[in-house]
Amino acid sequence: MKLARVQKGLSQQNLADLVGATRQTIGLIEKGKYNPTLSLCLKITKNLNRTLNDLFGEEL
Repeated sequence: MKLARVQKGLSQQNLADLVGATRQTIGLIEKGKYNPTLSLCLKITKNLNRTLNDLFGEEL
């Protein structure tokens, strides 16, 4: 998710503002230390123009 955010030119705070979350929440999601709700995942994917699988899919 961090790579997609940076490629889009957004800071953690920018993305947080767009999706109605805190900067800390975005940071924790990027570190894998917080499991966001489906609603928040969908907001993030929409703002980063990615799919759920792109950002949150399991790595095999």
